[in-house]
Amino acid sequence: MRQLIIQVPQGHGKAVLDIANSHNGANLAQLAAKGSDEAIDVVIVHVSNREVEGFLEQLQDLPKVHITLIPTGVMALQPPASEAPQQVVNVEERSPIEIFLSGLQSVGSWRGFLAYAAVAGFVVWIGLYTNTAYLLVAAMLIAPFAGPAMNTAIATARGDRQLLGRSLLRYFTALAVTIATAWLLSLILRQEIPTSLMLESSQVSTVAVLLPLAAGAAGALNLVQSERSSLVSGAATGMLVAASLAPPAGIVGMASALGRWDMVISGLFLLLLQLCGINFSASLLFRLYGLSTQGTRYQRGKKSVFRSALVMTVIALAGLLTWQFSNSPNLERSSRAQRANAEVQKAVKQVGFAQLVESNVRFTRANIEGQNTLLSVVYVQRLPEVTESSEEIRDRLTQAIQTHLLKQGFNVTPLVDVNVLETPANKP
Repeated sequence: MRQLIIQVPQGHGKAVLDIANSHNGANLAQLAAKGSDEAIDVVIVHVSNREVEGFLEQLQDLPKVHITLIPTGVMALQPPASEAPQQVVNVEERSPIEIFLSGLQSVGSWRGFLAYAAVAGFVVWIGLYTNTAYLLVAAMLIAPFAGPAMNTAIATARGDRQLLGRSLLRYFTALAVTIATAWLLSLILRQEIPTSLMLESSQVSTVAVLLPLAAGAAGALNLVQSERSSLVSGAATGMLVAASLAPPAGIVGMASALGRWDMVISGLFLLLLQLCGINFSASLLFRLYGLSTQGTRYQRGKKSVFRSALVMTVIALAGLLTWQFSNSPNLERSSRAQRANAEVQKAVKQVGFAQLVESNVRFTRANIEGQNTLLSVVYVQRLPEVTESSEEIRDRLTQAIQTHLLKQGFNVTPLVDVNVLETPANKP
């Protein structure tokens, strides 16, 4: 439930009360007061979230109406006291006008916004440079990418070209500041090779698109739900939106300084994929919850802008996914390595000379021109009945694994290191 304070010229307070009653207002009060230049009526109204927009629309017909909307939930209790529990459990979604106005408020100050983007660049650089994973989580909390991404979705749902342009500008400006910060730090401290965490974080999975779709839906749900209707904090959903934005931004900056353009490409791919995926799922959810191109105190939305923005998002998303799956394995390395590991285990089992102890398959840090290097380190234990030497077993398994991986069409150069482990000579 929301509280509104309405100021109207004296004599119009009764009209406000009538409108509030038609919207099931609770705990209504009218006060006589003195305004800056005339006598006024002040009316305090409590209405449910879903009634706010309709209530504001009807107030528009009153002369010189001033409205103060308090954007926090209130509990309007009424007699009998025994019904208090039932009166406070009816928690509703925010009204569309609240969602839109909160989005407009968040595109204000640039100084603090850019400062957070720069600090996020520092933190993500330290995390990637020192292989400290928890610092990447800290960077996700600091990075101010969630606000512009969600405002882009609000602007798309509303068909607001002005807000859409401002949101995209803030999104790419924040990314540029974070990237530039990481790039500058790598140059100043003379970083020469990518770290293992950089390499791991730069690898893209075939299901990478699912994260921004889920993040966009979670972010939109957090904005439309009343603050008392969910146990999930805004910081948590904001971190989810920024989860795959801060690390790729840092990687783009650091890899640019190192001249590792393959990592730069994968990072830029992820950044664009996040924006498109978040905008697609969040804008559709906003429309589902009532955001439209026209509303109370909002007349600049256009259906053509909504349709165009949504179509362009879908086209961009489809183009990115087409690029991803047609450029294998560069933008599918995480998933390819996992699949290749399963194929390595199959190959060892088919040869039959030894039992698999452990296998590790990954794309290497080395950037060898003309090949996608896939390193497989395999540990096996010879079967009791096998009499061949360790060298023979290693050679047979190496050849079998390489041949099997090449036949599977992974488009890689498999480098295989087989280690034959021996059991203790005298087991108790």
